[in-house]
Amino acid sequence: MFSVVLPVYNEEKNLKKNVKVLMDRLERLGIDYEIIIAEDGSTDRTYEIGLELSKKYDNVRFFHHPHRLGRGRALKIAFRRAEGNYVAYMDIDLATSLESLRDLINYLKNYDVVTGSRYMKKSMANRTLKRRLLSSVYNLLVRFVLNSKVHDHQCGFKGFKRDVVLRLNKLSKFNHWFWDTEILVLAQRCGYRVKEFPVEWKESEETKVNTLRDALNMFLNLIILRMRIFKNRNLFELC
Repeated sequence: MFSVVLPVYNEEKNLKKNVKVLMDRLERLGIDYEIIIAEDGSTDRTYEIGLELSKKYDNVRFFHHPHRLGRGRALKIAFRRAEGNYVAYMDIDLATSLESLRDLINYLKNYDVVTGSRYMKKSMANRTLKRRLLSSVYNLLVRFVLNSKVHDHQCGFKGFKRDVVLRLNKLSKFNHWFWDTEILVLAQRCGYRVKEFPVEWKESEETKVNTLRDALNMFLNLIILRMRIFKNRNLFELC
């Protein structure tokens, strides 16, 4: 089975419509699947809509967290509860084209971790100059400071062998946006097979990312992770 997790927070406008779009795509791929809506302390009607979808469709499951946990923490919990041997997550705005879903599934047959990329050759990413510049600088720093081979650490389109991501999450310390970067760095350090592939991506007009605040937090977390790796030389014996 293939489990797709949708981490959501205040997504009443997108949830019902885009879950149906995703279901249609998965049906056309002809695979056994489940969709997990990981709702993270929403204050709008996301809870009611998610619950309604789970009652209407047998292959849609809904997990509610009454208080905000952060995207990384919500994903960790959802992956533990997933029933598929392969798990993935994507942003509910479907910024990454679902045309890439078949590639992600196929790559998971031969790799442990698969991630979409907006910055490889053949990638097609539509985003503002400001966000592109900040993201490019950030990814260069991750590659330099943490010796990562990945070009785009924060793309919200990733897949894993379930047993691998559960092991990685035992090493993971971050619970919000930085989880994406951390999990890719940990996977490489542990020697897992990581595949990055180009995707088509369109920036949502309604983003929950606070550019300056979140950029500063990401850079700070980058240093914290570097120090943790340096101080714990035996960390990756736990992989």
